[in-house]
Amino acid sequence: MKEYQVAVVTGAIKGIGLAIAKCLLKRGIRCLVTYFDWLDDLETMHTRLSATGTDYRAIQADLRTERGARDSIKAALDAFGRLDILINNIERGGWPVVHGSYTQKQWDLEFQTTVTAKWHLFNNALQHLKKSPSGCVVNITSISGITGRLGPAGLVFNDCYSLSNRAIGLLTEQWAKIGAPNVRVNELMLGFMETRHGPGTRGWKVLSEEEKKALIEHTLLKRTGTLEDVTRAVEFLVFDSPFMTGTRIVLDGGYLLGGEEVPKMPEGVVKPGESVFGGSRPPNGS
Repeated sequence: MKEYQVAVVTGAIKGIGLAIAKCLLKRGIRCLVTYFDWLDDLETMHTRLSATGTDYRAIQADLRTERGARDSIKAALDAFGRLDILINNIERGGWPVVHGSYTQKQWDLEFQTTVTAKWHLFNNALQHLKKSPSGCVVNITSISGITGRLGPAGLVFNDCYSLSNRAIGLLTEQWAKIGAPNVRVNELMLGFMETRHGPGTRGWKVLSEEEKKALIEHTLLKRTGTLEDVTRAVEFLVFDSPFMTGTRIVLDGGYLLGGEEVPKMPEGVVKPGESVFGGSRPPNGS
């Protein structure tokens, strides 16, 4: 019988997590998917994952706790006997335009879902990933870790969410060292995407048309990203980059480079035949 790989995909009940799980299942990779809330979407999740024809398991887990992470990894091992891939996707960001000023509960939620959950998952998965001939971790993060609450993104990225995503960059590098040479660990940093930071989110609906336009105009490719953009990047990190670890791919359509334009090259003040050092050129160019 052909050997198969096994992945744990967190936050898979909708959006990006669900798209990644579907993508892996279509490749024949068995998946253990986790969910916690958004239970109105649970039936749809099962319908879409079942349609791939590949075996999977789903578990409700609070990954903010060590027990939730441990039970999720154990569920994958109990179902499929191995672990090769960890898609560390869970997070719960807070939009300033939605939540306003912080409450302690919102601050804690953003840090725990973005940092603590990923930390618990990696620690519980590592020993099993090391047994795989191609162990791989993909940390899904946000460009908020670079932009902070500045510019057009200031209505989207809150303070704790931003600092939490920056922290994952440090953990990615640290985990790559811990996992080497058996386990590769990389980060996929997302910009304004469908179902995350962009269309399909509650916050996007709250923004005015002018505010949405400002975000898109700040993006070099003049659009928001799609779920397919994300899954293609994940496929690259998991399957097509065996020599890449401890690094980060930014998938933002050029948002981080947006804003200031490159000015047209001026004609300059040096006249034809004049030396750039002043005066006329020496004979024969000497």
